Amino acid sequence: MSKEGVDLEEDYFARQDREKLAKIKAQAEAEEAAQAAAARKALHHLHCGKCGGKMDTTTFKGVEIEICPDCGAVLLDAGELETLAGTDEGSAFDTLAELFHFSKGKRKR
Repeated sequence: MSKEGVDLEEDYFARQDREKLAKIKAQAEAEEAAQAAAARKALHHLHCGKCGGKMDTTTFKGVEIEICPDCGAVLLDAGELETLAGTDEGSAFDTLAELFHFSKGKRKR
């Protein structure tokens, strides 16, 4: 095999090694991020964001909400405010949306 063929072969295998290492590194970083998120959730789950107290779950108008017994803060999950308060049909944004024929994006659960 010529010198040029050897160089091409070495370049090919070096590139393959770099790609494998990059894939392994990305996978390790993703796992590390997932573990950090799980640890953070376990540390703060059902704790008050205001005072750090343990939140109590109670039912209010058919919706389970969390209330801090220490400071009285209320924690609502996604969509619970809309369920309790209803939709605001008269907002300026809705009026503009009708005028320009577009609608605001609703977050899906």
